[in-house]
Amino acid sequence: MVSGLRSAQGKVLACITANPAMFPDCGKDPAGRHIAVAVPAGGAVAFDFGPMPVGRYAISLFHDENANGKLDKMMMLPREGFGFSRDAPVRFGPPSFAAAAFSVDGAPVRQVIRLRYMLGGSPRR
Repeated sequence: MVSGLRSAQGKVLACITANPAMFPDCGKDPAGRHIAVAVPAGGAVAFDFGPMPVGRYAISLFHDENANGKLDKMMMLPREGFGFSRDAPVRFGPPSFAAAAFSVDGAPVRQVIRLRYMLGGSPRR
């Protein structure tokens, strides 16, 4: 589940990986799973990555408001919203895999990921 969307425009792109070296840009991980969901008018976005093997995973996602398929930046700062599993803190760059990682043991796992926007307007309520 994604919370804190700023608008109902564009898509939310998410990926999940078990490879710490491929986090947070797990879009390049051939073993990762990638999902894009259009933001509905109501603004509620949820993902289902399907059954996952037992292991430790981390999710990264961003709100691609202009639907161009990439995280837009200005002076190296994201212009679009982004978030990580376990609501991992963002300091001087993205969180580590360890900060965002959670265990999958065969049972369904639910993560609520809060979007952060560094530039532009504030999220919708």
